[in-house]
Amino acid sequence: MALIGYARVSTVDQETNLQLDAFGAAGVSVVYQDKASGVGQRPQLQRALRALRPGDTLVVWRIDRLARSLSDLLSLLGQIEASGAAFRSLTEPIDTGSAMGLFVLQILGAVAQLERSIIIQRTTAGIRSARDRGVRWGRPPMLSAHDRREVLHLVDHGVPISDVARVYGISRPLVYKMLHDRNKKPT
Repeated sequence: MALIGYARVSTVDQETNLQLDAFGAAGVSVVYQDKASGVGQRPQLQRALRALRPGDTLVVWRIDRLARSLSDLLSLLGQIEASGAAFRSLTEPIDTGSAMGLFVLQILGAVAQLERSIIIQRTTAGIRSARDRGVRWGRPPMLSAHDRREVLHLVDHGVPISDVARVYGISRPLVYKMLHDRNKKPT
């Protein structure tokens, strides 16, 4: 009857220390950790699920560390239940051993999914609005249109690509890309 923890942060730059501290205070004996988006591959979650035995409890700090959609949450809960284990969240009052606890868990999962959908909608609308206002994405070009023409002119007239790249402070691959882009036929 082990308490098995699962900690997740969304990027490799983030740390799980807050979650690990909470697991330590709750008496969690083993913790699996992923540093990945909740919608991507989570190999440590799969290891945690395989480690569950009847009577064990999978413990998370918050439900959104486990799943980002209701369907994902319900699928994971099904796997946990099939292994004979229980589920517990340290920050939400969840007890999958009762009908009410399971109901509350499903509601919280639906709210997390709604929140994610709203964030996606806002982000998409913001990007569309910015594009409509003429905002350009990505890094600014390394060279002006005039400089690009000069680079191509110099290469066309036999100046070595490495010399041209050095003079303009750009990489040789960028010069090759400019040559390639110029020579591409329109589709």
